[in-house]
Amino acid sequence: MRYFDAHCHVQFDQYAHDADELIVKMGSEGVGGIVVGVDEESSKKALVLAEKYEHLYASVGLHPNHVGEEVFDMSAYRALAEHPKVVAVGECGLDYYRPVEVNDEVKRIQKEVFKKHIELAALLHKPLIIHARPSKGTQDAYHDVITILQDAKIRHPDLRGDIHFFVGGVAEAEAFFVLDFTISFTAVITFARDYDAVIRAAPLDRILSETDAPYLAPASRRGERNDPFAVQDVVAKMAEIRGEDADRVRLVTLENSKRLFGIA
Repeated sequence: MRYFDAHCHVQFDQYAHDADELIVKMGSEGVGGIVVGVDEESSKKALVLAEKYEHLYASVGLHPNHVGEEVFDMSAYRALAEHPKVVAVGECGLDYYRPVEVNDEVKRIQKEVFKKHIELAALLHKPLIIHARPSKGTQDAYHDVITILQDAKIRHPDLRGDIHFFVGGVAEAEAFFVLDFTISFTAVITFARDYDAVIRAAPLDRILSETDAPYLAPASRRGERNDPFAVQDVVAKMAEIRGEDADRVRLVTLENSKRLFGIA
């Protein structure tokens, strides 16, 4: 394996006509990845792909934007998460950005469900994949996630995970590093400069590469469906921003993913 996409959704309908072809090509070109669930159905589909392909793994969870549509069934998610090809719990967390009003009750429910994911991850000794999106012009969701994780670490000192699609500042990143969490970046960094300061400031051993495919194709393919091959663009851009050797960044970020998710 040469590259690793720590967060993709190749089980989504956008790949219905060519998923197998794409995934086989990933394997032949040395691109592995984690297929991330956002609800029970997509989590099951992620596991099906992980069972079928050696270079794919799965994560199972309920995205905060779906907590009003589906009740988090701990027993059902535990049954999925216990599978050896499931290497993480999530995508879970807090989202205060979406266009509908995120009032105090919505936040309360999101936090409650997020805490259940934390307990499941701690129970099974698997890392979390966390989605946190603040309301516009703030870092509120990150601050709430940090507070919740700080409390959880008291009970579960070995709790770990990745903050997917990180859009916070240096201060928020450093708070996650203290908690023994990594942060990951998507191909947005190939066309937006908002993340450069954090990418430069972060210790290289705390960074993962991801695509969030099918969303957010790199600058070279803007407007198209994204895929896990874009992780190559992400790694190259991180190296450029940091002023470091691209192959070293590739190797270290690959090892970071392997270490966090327990992948050989």
